[in-house]
Amino acid sequence: MRALLISTYDLGRQPLGLAAPAAMLRQAGVDVDCVDTSREPLNDEHIRAASLVAFYLPMHTATRLAAPLLQRVRAVNPDARLAAYGLYAPLNRTWLEERGARVLGPDAEVELVRLVDAQLPTPNSQLPTANQALNLFNLFNRTARRCFR
Repeated sequence: MRALLISTYDLGRQPLGLAAPAAMLRQAGVDVDCVDTSREPLNDEHIRAASLVAFYLPMHTATRLAAPLLQRVRAVNPDARLAAYGLYAPLNRTWLEERGARVLGPDAEVELVRLVDAQLPTPNSQLPTANQALNLFNLFNRTARRCFR
């Protein structure tokens, strides 16, 4: 299983909104790629390899920048599960759902793991709990561009 987490407006700074879900997904055994499209182009190979593509939408500008990327992801990998999370995902629920994205809230670490788990032929009974999500600071690898490869 591979997940692709996309930030559109963080200007190269690793946001908690990518680091926390990436840590939780890795703990659950998922391979994770993170891309900050304000600093590097979104690679079609990353899109094709992902079974889950999730957009981090912490603000209005990030949400609007995600619009063409949602279409591109759907065109390149129509089988990928799309998700959107962050403060502005619920505020734009209708718009995002019309584009095929599952809308999550701002603290979506556990929900993202469950989305990946739902795609497995045999669901994983060792899913992280909400309490484990609160303890993620022990899991972060904030060294050198670890999240942004």
